[in-house]
Amino acid sequence: MPDPAGLLDLPEGFSYRVISKLDDVMDDGHVVGDRADGMGCFAVAPGLVALVRNHELSPGHRSKGPFRGRQVTHSYDRDRDGHPLPGGTSTIIYDLRRQAVVRQYASLAGTIRNCAGGTTPWGSWLTCEEDVSRAGAALTQDHGWVFEVPVGAHGLVDPVPLRAMGRFNHEAAAVDPRTGIVYLTEDRDNGLLYRFLPNVKGKLAKGGRLQALAAPGLNDMRNWTEAAFAARRAVPVRWIDLNGVDSPDDDLRQRGHAAGATLFARGEGIHFGAGEFFFTCTSGGAAKLGQVFRYRPSRFEGQAVEVNNPGMLENFLESADPNAFNFGDNLTVAPYGHLVVCEDQYTDVVDNHLRGVAPDGRPYALGRCRLQTELAGACFSPDGSTLFVNLYSPARTLAISGPWPNAQPAAA
Repeated sequence: MPDPAGLLDLPEGFSYRVISKLDDVMDDGHVVGDRADGMGCFAVAPGLVALVRNHELSPGHRSKGPFRGRQVTHSYDRDRDGHPLPGGTSTIIYDLRRQAVVRQYASLAGTIRNCAGGTTPWGSWLTCEEDVSRAGAALTQDHGWVFEVPVGAHGLVDPVPLRAMGRFNHEAAAVDPRTGIVYLTEDRDNGLLYRFLPNVKGKLAKGGRLQALAAPGLNDMRNWTEAAFAARRAVPVRWIDLNGVDSPDDDLRQRGHAAGATLFARGEGIHFGAGEFFFTCTSGGAAKLGQVFRYRPSRFEGQAVEVNNPGMLENFLESADPNAFNFGDNLTVAPYGHLVVCEDQYTDVVDNHLRGVAPDGRPYALGRCRLQTELAGACFSPDGSTLFVNLYSPARTLAISGPWPNAQPAAA
């Protein structure tokens, strides 16, 4: 149905409300920053959820950041003038019954290009820097890390980089609730898929081992030059230990590939469903229109004996039609088992959609963005009643309600 407000067309029976937007004054006196990207949703009380929202802001975006000259004490890094870097996260507490914001505030400061991330089963948001700038004349810290933002924090958290999870062009993260293993995507044309085996489940700051996925006989799953990994094909995988994960030369992916790790084309959103996870590769496939992969972990994932019963990786969807699926980015697994994928096209004029993907891999339209911007941060409330999604810039966060279990191809 065409949206009279010109923001987001939705199927009949669905509606949205804008719950937060660029330059809104938040409860801590800061303002909502621009470039709203990845986001996670958490239950915090009966009828209340917390949305932790990334802002993909670089040092030059100070005028679009949350602080606008205001000083803060908890900032990971500052520019040469002493101002906190504008990247980071903000948190929205939302009342599902009243369909109203209770409060919102900045929750992480001083990072660069917080692109996507992922929720944890222990109640925190992993926010990922898609930037590998080094400390020098303009910066005081190296960047390219994952940071953890506890949902229970009511303001800016102490920004501690999780260095053992590697320094690279991070995109998103997903945690297996069974094992506590964290899976990580890398937004590079020659990126890898990583997993982090924590020393202590749920305590990522206590360190662990970083590994990269390797599919025997398939060192390149981009399918750019040949269809080496056909759609709907599944293969067993192994995982390679990585050294020097702080990677001062930003060469972790090259070293991993030289050791046998498989290449992916711009790994983006990643999300755990029922015993499996899905992740997008924005420019993968023979047509370079995007792929979605599915990984089913081993019963013995992360243990030495997994070699005898390995995890399986499937090329779940590979697009050959830009009108069906074009540059999938952030994604979530809906409570009814379908995927919801945010498109982020790179054409001069974009026509980005919310795409549903049925369990058989068929994509369909769920919504159409009417602005020249990307959709991002799709996540459902724990009760399945509301889909939250961001319009990247000018930043807006939308709450979408409707008959979600009936959001099937025939309704789009």
